[in-house]
Amino acid sequence: MKLYLSIIGIAMAIIAAINIIFETATWYYVVLAVIWCTALQFVFDGAIAILIRLLPDKYFGVDNPHYEVSDNYKKLLRFLHVRKWKDKVWELGGLGGFSKKNLENPKDPKYIEKFIIECNKGVVTHRLAYPIGFLAMLTTTPITAFTIALPVALVNLFLSILPTLVLRYNTPTLKKLLKRMNKSAVNI
Repeated sequence: MKLYLSIIGIAMAIIAAINIIFETATWYYVVLAVIWCTALQFVFDGAIAILIRLLPDKYFGVDNPHYEVSDNYKKLLRFLHVRKWKDKVWELGGLGGFSKKNLENPKDPKYIEKFIIECNKGVVTHRLAYPIGFLAMLTTTPITAFTIALPVALVNLFLSILPTLVLRYNTPTLKKLLKRMNKSAVNI
């Protein structure tokens, strides 16, 4: 969490400083616009998370082909060394009632299935945040839409891509685990 907040704070400071130096607007407008656009990102991301949370789990099921991770995507995740940095990514699923930070009950198939569903919900939430974050550009003056709102949206995009990659990285392993558990249950 500290890392994310640091990235956000540093990005806000850099965006504000550049805009103040180049006098895109008065200094106080720049500061307010940076705070406004950053706050909007939190609001947009939170609203999307709430809406996805309200949808039934059946839309995010384990067998839904929309959430399959292709072999090429797995190669990309390995190339990006997701395993090395995944634990540093901010995980806020606990706010919605299901934390994905650790496997709490790794021997319970129903828990693993719920974990996969929550991962799928997280992927959809973050992917919807990619374009929606750019709506902040509509709330500022034309110049600051590109000098403030766009950079803030790009930071939000970057910070939304990271958890998506982590969720996609974890899902195939969880599916293998669930499949193994279900196979063992049938053989008993």
